[in-house]
Amino acid sequence: MPGMTGPIVPRRRLAEELKRLRSQDGRSLEEIAQALLISTSKLSRLETAQGSPQARDVRDLIRAYGVDEALGSRMMRWVTQARRQGWWSDYEFTPGGFTSGLDVHVAYESEASVERAYTMPFFPALLQTEAYVRALYRSLEPWRGDDEVDELVRLRKRRQELLGKPEGRPPLDLVVVCHESALRQVVGDKQILHEQLKAVDGAFERDNVEFRVLPFDNSPPFTATCMYTYFEFADSLDRDVVHIETHAGYRLLETTESLQQYRRYFDELLRRSLSVQKSHDLVRSRIRELD
Repeated sequence: MPGMTGPIVPRRRLAEELKRLRSQDGRSLEEIAQALLISTSKLSRLETAQGSPQARDVRDLIRAYGVDEALGSRMMRWVTQARRQGWWSDYEFTPGGFTSGLDVHVAYESEASVERAYTMPFFPALLQTEAYVRALYRSLEPWRGDDEVDELVRLRKRRQELLGKPEGRPPLDLVVVCHESALRQVVGDKQILHEQLKAVDGAFERDNVEFRVLPFDNSPPFTATCMYTYFEFADSLDRDVVHIETHAGYRLLETTESLQQYRRYFDELLRRSLSVQKSHDLVRSRIRELD
């Protein structure tokens, strides 16, 4: 799959509309591709929001499906929006660009209104300190050079701006369930962990951050064994999406059934977690232990 260098939401809107129009038209992917003299793979990529849509291809599809002027204009606006360069495209530091789907994750994050995240045994990326990020990459991916790590740190800091006052959009709402193991897992050294805990302590003061701890004392729910993020979008046109993070990369879930399941899973995580106040007390208790 090509790197995700631009906004993903307009691509998804366009893909959904193209799939609907083709279904309504009654022709197969191959028949439409043959009629327009484009490859089946290109048409398939358009309908799955992969790659950057070309205005000429979408214009031809609009004509082939007999789309009215209002919808056609809207679809062409989505093409223009999708072809803009996302800010994260400046951070491609390897020949293959971002690895393991990180570019797609950042694209969704940059356009989401709410990010619901479960993390273990580390703190969530949007709350990590610079020293913690560096130590984490040094520990997990020791083969990376200094320049790559520097670039990843800059990327992480830029992503964290979404919680403040990002240009052109409201601040991102972050709802986190963090496993208690993160409060005890040493990353780098105890001093780095201590500073990270103090940064999380400060995050409790943010109106758009809800931080809860899943304690050792409570039984783990079904999704407590891997990190994942549930992205919500403000516009009703845009479906939510789930990104599951593993050592092998990200797995994307976006079917209605999967979304309903993972929303229930996250609600169950919240139910088994400590309240915000008790989570805050636990973070401060851990800070005192390390003082």
